Amino acid sequence: MNKRVCKLFILFHTKYSPNPPLNLPKSVPKILSIFIRKCSTTSSEPQPLSSNIVAVFSGKFTSNDSKANKKLNNKVSILRDELLLGSDDDVERVEKVLEEKGVPLFRMYSDGSAAVQLLHQLYKKPTLALEVLSWRRRQVDYSALISSEEYAKGIAIAGRLKNVDLAVELFKEARNKALRTTSIYNALMSVYMYNGLSTKCQKLFQDLKKDAVCRPTIVTYNILICIFGRMLLTDRMEEILREIRDQNLSPDLKTYNNIIGGYVTAWMWDSMEKSFRVMQASSVEPTFATYKLMLRGYSLSGQLNKMEEIFELMIDRITDQEVSLIRCMIFAYCKSLDVNRVNKVEKLLMLLPQGDYRPSLNVVLITLYAKECMVEKMESAINEAFEKNTSITTSHTMQSIICGYFRCHAADRLADFVKRAEIAGWKINRSLYHCKMVMYSSQRRMTEMEGVLDEMNKLNMGCSKKTFWILYKAYKQWNQESRLHQVVGIMCTLGYGVPFE
Repeated sequence: MNKRVCKLFILFHTKYSPNPPLNLPKSVPKILSIFIRKCSTTSSEPQPLSSNIVAVFSGKFTSNDSKANKKLNNKVSILRDELLLGSDDDVERVEKVLEEKGVPLFRMYSDGSAAVQLLHQLYKKPTLALEVLSWRRRQVDYSALISSEEYAKGIAIAGRLKNVDLAVELFKEARNKALRTTSIYNALMSVYMYNGLSTKCQKLFQDLKKDAVCRPTIVTYNILICIFGRMLLTDRMEEILREIRDQNLSPDLKTYNNIIGGYVTAWMWDSMEKSFRVMQASSVEPTFATYKLMLRGYSLSGQLNKMEEIFELMIDRITDQEVSLIRCMIFAYCKSLDVNRVNKVEKLLMLLPQGDYRPSLNVVLITLYAKECMVEKMESAINEAFEKNTSITTSHTMQSIICGYFRCHAADRLADFVKRAEIAGWKINRSLYHCKMVMYSSQRRMTEMEGVLDEMNKLNMGCSKKTFWILYKAYKQWNQESRLHQVVGIMCTLGYGVPFE
């Protein structure tokens, strides 16, 4: 055993003293408070040496280890760049590069760290990464045997390509070579999770628990929490929390984020917030990903003040990747009764990328501007919907548009809108035409009011009792006695009765 391995062995068998006890808020649920207190100490059990070696090459240590890690990264980067020069489909060229430059490097790092790092750097080129792994699997060089972590990386990459069969094949091959580790199980469980195979994932977890060599880690439980959270099985998610406590495992960032994400998916806002408070009371610091989850939760639940507080913590790091969160906040403001909601919405709209059009967002903006009697902005959003061939089929939105025009006495604009809506196939109902009749009547445009009846007739939209009431009130208001008597006669004939005021 050389000096480097001895150093790692001693490093990972050192026991750490527990952290001081935590002062948790009284509002924290009993299960979560017990869970965080149990997990606030670091387990003193030694970790498997193979996983610790990989940790060195993942940048988890400093000093000499970080220097060695940087040196390894540089060497692997040279090989990676050489592989990327040609086409991924040119298998012969890839194998030639690996024979000439890969073999010496892999022999230099016989623990497999160089190969693992290469697969990591090729993660965005999954096809090429699998070619490298395939070549490694065919090698019989006993001075640089394939490692379990290479199989774990390969399983993850196969899952990214949705090639579940290949992932299972790699798992079985590693197991047959006596290379099975918890990371191998975790990798295949992740593949099942991301490909919607939750039943197989849970079965594999049971196999892991029966395995005499391996045992579940916090990563394993994080995968299960994520699965149950997506399936809205919050009770099962909480069972996993209890099992983590029983196993004396320490929760990490993924644990808390998955718990919060599960409660957000299930719309359990109180549990979401209490879990966040537990996280704040622990030694695990919330990250940008945590704040994104909380922002979405507060937006969906309509807690605008808390939503704005979280947004202030994030605003400097908002990029185009967070546009879905911006839209979520806009929806929250549009549904609220905030007196300054229009200004807040327009500030958020400025954060969206240019040309980013979403039909659902456009419809919400139309409704917002209609309720605020902002006809110009409402029509701008309506015109955009027509240009993008967005079809509105909800009565609620159409009713908002009608009311928007009516409150602003915009009869001609409403008439123009109705014509365009008919052509575009939008939701058409009598309310549109009744509104036109009332507005024409209020402006004493009786001929145009009567013309609306012809428009309704063309659409096989007969007159209702409300239609005759509008005609009755219009003729009475402007003292058109003969027309008034005709309408009264028709109403009596149809059984609507004679209007009394």
